[in-house]
Amino acid sequence: MSERKARITAEALALLRDGGMGAVTFDALAARLGISKQAVIYWFPNKAQLLGAVALGCLREEAAVAIAAARDAPGPEAARRNVVQALIGFHLADLARFRLMYAAPQIGARPTWAPDILDRVHAITTEQYGTVARALGGDTEEARRQAVALHMAALGHVLLVGLTDAVGDPMRHSPQTLARTLAGLLAPHPP
Repeated sequence: MSERKARITAEALALLRDGGMGAVTFDALAARLGISKQAVIYWFPNKAQLLGAVALGCLREEAAVAIAAARDAPGPEAARRNVVQALIGFHLADLARFRLMYAAPQIGARPTWAPDILDRVHAITTEQYGTVARALGGDTEEARRQAVALHMAALGHVLLVGLTDAVGDPMRHSPQTLARTLAGLLAPHPP
């Protein structure tokens, strides 16, 4: 990605964090970057392509976190704990990013992305799930299913935290404590 495109997507994510999806406009981006609206549109002809690029960058970051957590684990049980806690920590640090990646598409708030975006998503998740599967004991179909299930468990945790945050109803237990509890249930025997 060019330096200009990277700056635009970084600022779009900052706008998203500051004011939600509605705050991400070409006018707002141009003003923050000190460039013309046409310069933004040159790189991203529509909001769908812009949000797709932002989400794809976030997905790359998420995959890198999961891959590092799996690679650093001394064995399968530690990999389970590490991956779940790393993914939950990554998303709890930025619920706006999580909402763009996982909640907005669910409620129809995401415009149609560029046609090739799913191919790029699949390449990223294939690497992520493959690395986690190998850390779980091998490059087998069962290990890959477990890698996907760990990811889903972490996302479910963050989804509920995001929901309670959005409606202003704090949880009785901290999200971090619940993340450790979930990780312990998934891998109950520490090394």
